[in-house]
Amino acid sequence: MQKSINVDWNGHHVRLTWIPTDQLPDLDKVTSVHGYCFHQGKVLLVHVEGRGFNIPGGHLEIVDETPEHTLQREAYEEGYVKGNVQYLGMIEVNNQDNPLFDPDGKYPFIGYQLFYRLDITECFPFLRENECTCRIWVEPSEIPYVMNDHELSLLILEEAMKEDV
Repeated sequence: MQKSINVDWNGHHVRLTWIPTDQLPDLDKVTSVHGYCFHQGKVLLVHVEGRGFNIPGGHLEIVDETPEHTLQREAYEEGYVKGNVQYLGMIEVNNQDNPLFDPDGKYPFIGYQLFYRLDITECFPFLRENECTCRIWVEPSEIPYVMNDHELSLLILEEAMKEDV
């Protein structure tokens, strides 16, 4: 189910629209890739310095890196896990009503955050070598009480729980 909300990201007023789809957007407009990582019925959350608990994710950083490889890299860097991924859809980030939008900045006027489900096949010792200070395993029903994020994140979690990789 497609749904839109308006959010304020430090004065940046943006419209977010969840679009469940199996189609990828133009990769030049992808700003980040994220994944709900499942293991034994629980969801992996990582504590990102300055942001609190959230799902693993990040930017495409390597030339010719696919979104799937980005998520696999980020899941390992942030949570020390590996697994199989399945694309769920995207959030369109629209800056139409953003008075602080910088047309010369690093983000597009309309960009996309991609979301995946990752079924964990390997879990490694947590080494704290990157920006995450810890990882926890959370029952899906407890996510709203642990992760501080917009309401679309719960809609995406519901979508992820429907999928069977």
